[in-house]
Amino acid sequence: MENTILKKKNSLIFILDILKTYSDADSPLTIAKIEELLLAKYELKVGRKAIKRNLENLLELGYEIEYDVQNRKGKNGEDEEIKTNWYLIRDFSDSELRLIIESLLFSKYIADKHKKELIGKIERLSNEKFKSRIKHVKTVTDHSLDSKELFHTIEIVDEAIAENKQIQFRYNFYMTDKKKYNYKNAAGQPRKYVVSPYYIAFFNNRYYLICNHKNNDELYNYRLDRITDICMLENEVRKPITELNGFREGFDLSTYMSEHLYMFSGEVAPVTFKIKKQYVGDVIDWFGKEVHFFNETNEEVTVSTRRVNLHAMKIWAVQYGANVQVLKPQKLIDKVKKDLQQALRNYDNAPN
Repeated sequence: MENTILKKKNSLIFILDILKTYSDADSPLTIAKIEELLLAKYELKVGRKAIKRNLENLLELGYEIEYDVQNRKGKNGEDEEIKTNWYLIRDFSDSELRLIIESLLFSKYIADKHKKELIGKIERLSNEKFKSRIKHVKTVTDHSLDSKELFHTIEIVDEAIAENKQIQFRYNFYMTDKKKYNYKNAAGQPRKYVVSPYYIAFFNNRYYLICNHKNNDELYNYRLDRITDICMLENEVRKPITELNGFREGFDLSTYMSEHLYMFSGEVAPVTFKIKKQYVGDVIDWFGKEVHFFNETNEEVTVSTRRVNLHAMKIWAVQYGANVQVLKPQKLIDKVKKDLQQALRNYDNAPN
């Protein structure tokens, strides 16, 4: 008896749970169906008038619930309006949830166990009919990564940016034993990096910190998964990004990302190159649609870009080998030629 009374007091919560679990715009619920589900799921019999009253209370509490209004003849023969086909408005559509889930699946930074936990939470944002359709998708997780440490690093960086503070960390590299080692200072001790953090960028399936060292006016990029021992410096205010070289008028992240292929720091400049036309799609993938195509022939086309990182551009040009020819600047041409000549010597001197 006491249990039934308690359930009836919680009927508002149960009805909200039923709307969350079973309803959406394509599958609204009638009051009769809600009555049926209350009995089946909670063994609670609630009258239709009480269900309607609870639904009205949920609306007054601010829950985004939609319904249809239908006209019918009342018992006295007069026209009356009834509310039916109730459903809860979702913050995300099923397609948006699938997109989020697929992004998680293809992240190398999140351990398989953590992926399953996150996907379970995301699936609960929809109703019971939602199927993420992920069983057929095979993914690769980078087992060298500690996703909890990465998320901790992201949290500290995010907090420091919000609080306008500097951060301190150690930066690491791998050796052939597959272990991480700290970069050292001149004294041979693990180096402490003190920087002003500005942005977290995601590029080529990796997270990067865009920041400034306290003793210069340049931007630097660091892989977040290579950062350890991070902390926020409560008493150190970060340098405004508008005080840095090239950013006096402000900073545009999309422009910065397009200029820094592979997220290398260093000199940037406009580049002109010629490439086989079959790789035009690759050019757009890497440099975006703001490139300029001209001098087109049946086989090749000339491309001019906005400013790009010259070190990254050298690697990109070498990657495409015989299919690309850098036309300017001259310093980039010289660097590409030097790398290609060294590559040729490597093969010429290789044992048969």
